[in-house]
Amino acid sequence: MTATLTPPTAAAVTASPRLTSGHLPRWGPWALLAGSLAASAAVFGVTAISSESAFNIGGWAVLGAIVYLALIFTISAIVEGTRKAVDRLVTGVVTVAFVIAMVPLVSVAFTVISQGAPHWNGEFFTWSMRNVVGEGGGAVHAIVGTVLITLAAAVISIPIGLFTAIYLIEYGQDNRLARGITFLVDVMTGIPSIVAGLFAYALFALFLGPGVRLGIIGSVALAVLMIPVVVRSTEEMLRLVPNELREAAYALGVPKWLTIAKVVLPTAIAGITTGIMLSISRVIGETAPLLITAGFTSSVNYDLFDGRMQTLPVFTYTQYMNQGIPAEAYIGRAWAAALTLIVIVMVLNLVARTIARVFAPKTGR
Repeated sequence: MTATLTPPTAAAVTASPRLTSGHLPRWGPWALLAGSLAASAAVFGVTAISSESAFNIGGWAVLGAIVYLALIFTISAIVEGTRKAVDRLVTGVVTVAFVIAMVPLVSVAFTVISQGAPHWNGEFFTWSMRNVVGEGGGAVHAIVGTVLITLAAAVISIPIGLFTAIYLIEYGQDNRLARGITFLVDVMTGIPSIVAGLFAYALFALFLGPGVRLGIIGSVALAVLMIPVVVRSTEEMLRLVPNELREAAYALGVPKWLTIAKVVLPTAIAGITTGIMLSISRVIGETAPLLITAGFTSSVNYDLFDGRMQTLPVFTYTQYMNQGIPAEAYIGRAWAAALTLIVIVMVLNLVARTIARVFAPKTGR
């Protein structure tokens, strides 16, 4: 005699979750969030109407987030238990922190684009400010100066930073000299940019006399700021390369320098490239050291070793601080220069990602 079991019906399997089922429905957190924001909006709306003031967007968002975190923790603890409630609370805190971190980024991007884009035109990218007063003119001299000074700084700092990191990881492990260099690199990472500018200016003033302003001095100042970042980022990437790869190369009789060149560096090239681009992004917007070392001018200068050079950060600063008539023209050029600087950094990052993708070791078969 056999017994036949009846399978559960589809309706029983797909029954919708309820508050008593031990799990909040999927729409539950979203409903709580909407309710919290609506309650917060009601509070600040009534306050704004009664006091005849503007609606406080920041206060509305903060109060809404606090109310939501309190509600999601309390209701989840009742329905799902304490463990799940803590998980939802931590998820909510992390999400709120992410949103807070995105606010200034989105705000800066929106402000710079909205203020600078209207002043982007052909004249801005083809004219300098030579003999221009008031409206008109452009920033081609600042764009040329920024590219040349940053490129020279990269040429100086990248080889020094790479070889220093290679020495620290591949040759100088656990010796006193390597530990001393690592300590000095850490100290240099935090020095103010104005100190780097003063150092470069004082160095060249010893040979060329006081009052000298050259583009190459600005490059040296930026190189001083870039080297610690390149060293630290490259050092961390080289540490991630498995020792098995080195040992396999040594077992085949490959010399150490060739192992570094053919095995270690290609394995870490993606991270190294990212670190280098971060160091360039770190210095390309510096203003203080370039004011001291490269000065500013209204003409295009292609020679790093002859005369003052203009850069986009200094151009933005001078346009804003030395407003003429009409002031809107100077402020507009400042915003357009800031937007140009951001676009240059974005292009550099895209180039770095492309280089890292092309030269990264292929792991697929």
